[in-house]
Amino acid sequence: MALTVAVQMDPIQAIRIAGDTTFALLLEAQARGHRLLYYTPDRLSLQNGRVTARVEPLRVQDVEGAHFELGPIARVDLAETDVVLMRQDPPFDMAYVTATHMLERIHPKTLVVNNPFEVRNAPEKLFVLDFPQLMPPTLISRDKAEIEAFRREHGTVAMKPLHGHGGAAVFRVSETDPNFGSMFDLFAATFREPWVVQRFLERITEGDKRIILVDGEPMGAINRVPALNDIRSNMVRGGAAAASDLTEREREICATIGPELRRRGLILVGIDVIDGHLTEINVTSPTGIRAIRRLGGPDLAVSVWDAIEARRAG
Repeated sequence: MALTVAVQMDPIQAIRIAGDTTFALLLEAQARGHRLLYYTPDRLSLQNGRVTARVEPLRVQDVEGAHFELGPIARVDLAETDVVLMRQDPPFDMAYVTATHMLERIHPKTLVVNNPFEVRNAPEKLFVLDFPQLMPPTLISRDKAEIEAFRREHGTVAMKPLHGHGGAAVFRVSETDPNFGSMFDLFAATFREPWVVQRFLERITEGDKRIILVDGEPMGAINRVPALNDIRSNMVRGGAAAASDLTEREREICATIGPELRRRGLILVGIDVIDGHLTEINVTSPTGIRAIRRLGGPDLAVSVWDAIEARRAG
């Protein structure tokens, strides 16, 4: 059965389709005969209890520079659509949180992917703390004395802002780093949220594995290796991706968290694993689908739409 699918995303003209997971989902939806409606988050409105958006009918093709066509703009009641893909990128700020409050009003009659209530209540660097047995030692704080005590206990640490994304402002700090005081002052002046402080995992140089789970089941993975003289493996920061299978430990991690992802209605999730340690659970706008396909893995857009259609049918 054809569905009406609204996609809430960043400006489509600016995406890089070769690596864009949202674009892969749109291609697969269109191939299945679903009707696509496009809008950006600033077009989302709530009036007298009704959630609306000014949308444009969308057609896509896998051609760089000519990857989309838009129809005339119209105001649509999102409760009358079948599926909303909430796919705008972080930052996970109050604008993002407000969008989840709006979309929560139409879910689950209209299936919002991922469940907006759970997206709001599962920030990637906090939700992961539900599984401390799978993680490296981790502190969430902006208290300088607590951070210094953690460094004394664990030695070299990685520090990053709690709601950061894309590898921005990630630092390796040794126990005796003379720059720590200045860096702390800079962080305190720049970010209002606490920091994530984790024991530094030396084997990051061997890669940070992104594993995609669909409805709680691991479906594919890539290993992202940092560029020389960088600890950040994000591909937007110069990391290189390679095909990868799952280790026994990584399957154990997926088996542990999978039922909770399924229970929360988190259909598309990307987790990050370094040296057998779970470091993040990405639920806002996880990426990696096109890279997995390009490196010889399965087309996970198919798996995602199979899961969405099964939820709609149920």
